[in-house]
Amino acid sequence: MNAAPPAIDRKGLSAAIASYVLWGVFPLYWYLLKHVPAMQIISHRIVWCALFVVGFLVIREGWGWLRTALMRPRVAWMLLASSVFISFNWGIYIWAVTNGRVIEASLGYFINPLVNVLIGVLVLHERLNRAQWAAVAIAGLGVLWLALLHGDPPWIALALAFSFAFYGLIRKLANVDAVPGLAIESLFLLVPALAWLGFAHSQGVAAFGDGNLASDALLVFGGALTALPLIGFAYGARRIPYSLVGILQYIAPTLQLIGGVWLLGEAFTGTQAIGFGAIWVALAIYGVDGWRRSRRQPALAAREHCAEQVPACDGAAPPHESERRP
Repeated sequence: MNAAPPAIDRKGLSAAIASYVLWGVFPLYWYLLKHVPAMQIISHRIVWCALFVVGFLVIREGWGWLRTALMRPRVAWMLLASSVFISFNWGIYIWAVTNGRVIEASLGYFINPLVNVLIGVLVLHERLNRAQWAAVAIAGLGVLWLALLHGDPPWIALALAFSFAFYGLIRKLANVDAVPGLAIESLFLLVPALAWLGFAHSQGVAAFGDGNLASDALLVFGGALTALPLIGFAYGARRIPYSLVGILQYIAPTLQLIGGVWLLGEAFTGTQAIGFGAIWVALAIYGVDGWRRSRRQPALAAREHCAEQVPACDGAAPPHESERRP
């Protein structure tokens, strides 16, 4: 008995793809603000993201979302920790983009899924099959090659990959929805961000309000752009298979790499391509393995359904739940 694969929710798929495309073209947006110090960009990103997301939730639900989220055990402390990781990630990313390091930044997000795998093994005690271990090993060789090429490890890529991986781990364990969680993280970071902007203004080096209206508009709209893909991702991830989400996530670093080479004019040599190629091979192995396992799940469910529906032969009882394969 063959089970048809579940239909893909088109709205969920469109939301997920749009989110990854936005993340992929972000370097081009932040590059327009390269004349603004990175810390001011991050601070404005936090301030306007907080106003946008908190305003959205207050209009939709009042302040009940905040009380509901913070009443759950350990949520406040976990979101405080995740806000530190995401602010560090944003800081490294914006510094990389505004200093001509988009290719290395994209490498970080190619590596990130495999770092997630390692964290799953070491922290969550998940188990890997041979294909997954092979993918991790090949990606490690690619990173080692790039480290030898540059004379030191690709710190920007590794910092981005690990900071976002630990951010994702905390958000996975925290019992809070994506949008309220982002709002609370932004509120935690709001006071330090305002303090930094106030300090910049007192020193006469503030970029906002200096007469450059285009720059001011980019800083304000950057907050909305920070929130929109996160909201779209949360919408899509709940409506499409997670294995499909895993494949779609490579849209963003691919677009970042293309933008860095073709639009921003960064160099991409043949020796760099060897390291990236190893990581792409690893991602292909990991992606194909995930796709094959996801295809096997409906068939396994169908066999179990048949075992329950077909009468037992020779008077034998159907298999007990504990006797079925996990």
